[in-house]
Amino acid sequence: MKSDYERKRYRNRYLLSVGIVLITELCFSLCIFSGQLWKILINTGILVVFAIYIYILSKREINYVYTEVEKVSDIIDHLLDDDCEPPVEEYREGTIGILYTNFHKLVKSLQESKNRALEEKIFMRDIISDISHQLKTPLASLTVFLDLFLEDKLEDEEKRKNVLNEAKNQLNRMEWMVLSMLKLARIEAGAISFEHQEHALESLLLQAADGVQFMLQKRKQTLNIDCGQEVMLLCDSGWLTEAVINLLKNASDYSDDGKNIWIIVEQTNVFMRIYIKDEGMGIAENELPNIFKRFYRVHQEVNPNSVGIGLSLTKSIVEGMGGSISVQSREGKGTCFILTFMK
Repeated sequence: MKSDYERKRYRNRYLLSVGIVLITELCFSLCIFSGQLWKILINTGILVVFAIYIYILSKREINYVYTEVEKVSDIIDHLLDDDCEPPVEEYREGTIGILYTNFHKLVKSLQESKNRALEEKIFMRDIISDISHQLKTPLASLTVFLDLFLEDKLEDEEKRKNVLNEAKNQLNRMEWMVLSMLKLARIEAGAISFEHQEHALESLLLQAADGVQFMLQKRKQTLNIDCGQEVMLLCDSGWLTEAVINLLKNASDYSDDGKNIWIIVEQTNVFMRIYIKDEGMGIAENELPNIFKRFYRVHQEVNPNSVGIGLSLTKSIVEGMGGSISVQSREGKGTCFILTFMK
């Protein structure tokens, strides 16, 4: 896009200024060189030649500046119309170079904002799709249970209790899933700011153990914690406790009655690692890359009420605090989740 408005304005102002200077010079020359016409003409001619020379040089520089500004304007129009990639940045010196550099910074920032907005839109779409998909089964089950009661098809008291217990399980599953999905969505959307304070790791692990104590006692499983009292970890205690509880629940669900579960802490000058090991059925090697995906379940028959979101939530929590999580497992030999936090 090109406009001659600034160029015409400059030309008109320049001619006006030169005209004023020439008139002033003529008046001055007439006073100084009265009767000496040739001197007046020489002075005026020199001034005119100098003015023309200055005009040619200044016009060239002004044309260069406005041409570069027009190029930036054309690039912006092109980007807005075609939504394409900007040209490769030209590194130059001077104000024009600074203009190009800042222009490319602006374009890059706008593209990153656009990509983030698109990613958030896709993420919210996937979250809503996942929740609606996962709610279909428990809602359908609850509808069937209500129909049985409304149609008075459950004459046996024992059957009624079983149906009510199953309805309660489905409601608990829905509650856990929705709350976990909301937590996961808030974490991945950056809406949660994790606090980083030093906490006694043993106390934190004991709190997590209390959260699964009933489950362990019911299955006669033993939890062993190997962590020194002096071990401190920079973390968000509430969220890390929830992450460890999720891993302990997972270890209990996929281990037989009477088995052992361990929490072992390893500390070096570089990192701190928390190992959560079990003696369960283990995970096949080809399943390992998928276990942190939302709603992915390896052994669906073990815990039918499992939602399949605990490990995904745990991974988001650990990574949100700057840590990492990995897993080692062999079928029939148990599983070990490893939480690593760099010092």
